[in-house]
Amino acid sequence: MRRQLLLTLLGAVLGVFLLGSLATYQMTRSELDEIMDYHLRQLALSLRAPLPGPQPEPGLGPDDQLFDMVIQIWDEQGLRLYLSRPHTALPDRAQLGYATVPTAEGNWRTYSIVLGSRVVQVAQPMSHRNRLAAAAALRTLTPLLVILPLLAGLIWYLVGRGLRPLERLAKAVGTRRPDSLAPLTVDGVPEEAQPLVQALNGLLGRLDHAMANQRAFVADAAHELRTPLAALQLQIQLTERAGNDAERRAALADLRLGLQRATRVVQQLLTLARQAPDAEASSAHAEPAEVDLVELAGLVIAELQPLAEAKGIDLGAERLDAGTAAPGDRDALRTLLGNLIDNAIRYTPAGGRVDVSSWTADGLAWLEVADNGPGIPADERERVLDRFYRRAGQDQPGSGLGLAIVKAIADRHGAILALDTAPAGGLRVRVGLPLASAGEGVTGTETFGNTSRDEA
Repeated sequence: MRRQLLLTLLGAVLGVFLLGSLATYQMTRSELDEIMDYHLRQLALSLRAPLPGPQPEPGLGPDDQLFDMVIQIWDEQGLRLYLSRPHTALPDRAQLGYATVPTAEGNWRTYSIVLGSRVVQVAQPMSHRNRLAAAAALRTLTPLLVILPLLAGLIWYLVGRGLRPLERLAKAVGTRRPDSLAPLTVDGVPEEAQPLVQALNGLLGRLDHAMANQRAFVADAAHELRTPLAALQLQIQLTERAGNDAERRAALADLRLGLQRATRVVQQLLTLARQAPDAEASSAHAEPAEVDLVELAGLVIAELQPLAEAKGIDLGAERLDAGTAAPGDRDALRTLLGNLIDNAIRYTPAGGRVDVSSWTADGLAWLEVADNGPGIPADERERVLDRFYRRAGQDQPGSGLGLAIVKAIADRHGAILALDTAPAGGLRVRVGLPLASAGEGVTGTETFGNTSRDEA
């Protein structure tokens, strides 16, 4: 970065220097032309004395070689009376005033004037003027040419000094341990680089939070799996020690239930892992699809109907307003609603009821699951959303992950999650999802009735 910045700055300085040199040469040339044109005119005006007739061509002495001007004089009949330097390529004619005359020797600058009965012309080669202008411009720019290397060294030093805080920052990041996620210090960091440091600190904070969640999740999962795995080992031992077929069948039945519980725990752990921050970040760029919540509710009710019937639970739809839709992850919302209904079925006593509703209100699409079971005390409703938390005195098997998964999915969708008391006295869980854009909602969807209740 330092080399690129230095080359860019030196290139810019050199470009400005070249443009300045060109401008200096042009200005010097313009001023020199004015002075030389003035001298041509003054020299022409000084030749007022008449000549007696045609003059012989003068010889050129050693000093005359330094005289770069040529003088020509004609009489009124156009006869050339005088030529100061023979064998020049100037034409034998005059154009009054100033003129630039092209010749085989290059361009000449001429000034012609009528003095009495004579025409006087004074000429000077333009190459002489070019040499004088270049020499004057070079003398003007010589100090700058000397200063240019010093300027390059100064730029190198200042660039290195300005980038030193970034080098310290890069060294601090490069020497960190993989598990060191403390914020970077902004002391001594230039103001222009502070947004970068703040962005890095924000990233480190998110990584620290994600890694802390991951460590807690792994620790909780290991603790939670230890019990069912130990129970499976014990049940295997009991199966091996069974003395007759009846004891062996009973032990195998217990073993089957233990495997089912362990499988459910693993499935819920995988489901919860899919809602982790890294999984959310990987799908953040995906465009959310519009989900018809009424259709989704009917589908989940139908899937869990056998479980409800096996326990004698009246599972059905209380209110499903057609056209209720929200943008989101269909599979995740299906898992959310399935966990809510499954929890309600598990903790509602036989003969109870579980009602599912979906409608739109207050700019949100709502999903609601209510039951007439024991409910959850108000002081524990926040705790039950934590992973692996189970209320004391519960006899229902479970892992304590169902509502934690619901909360993770709701958080991913920016939804409102509320737990309160149902009208029938049990637990009511409401999830408020942002509505789909106006005009994009699903229309014409059939409202589902209370299927199990209608069949009863």
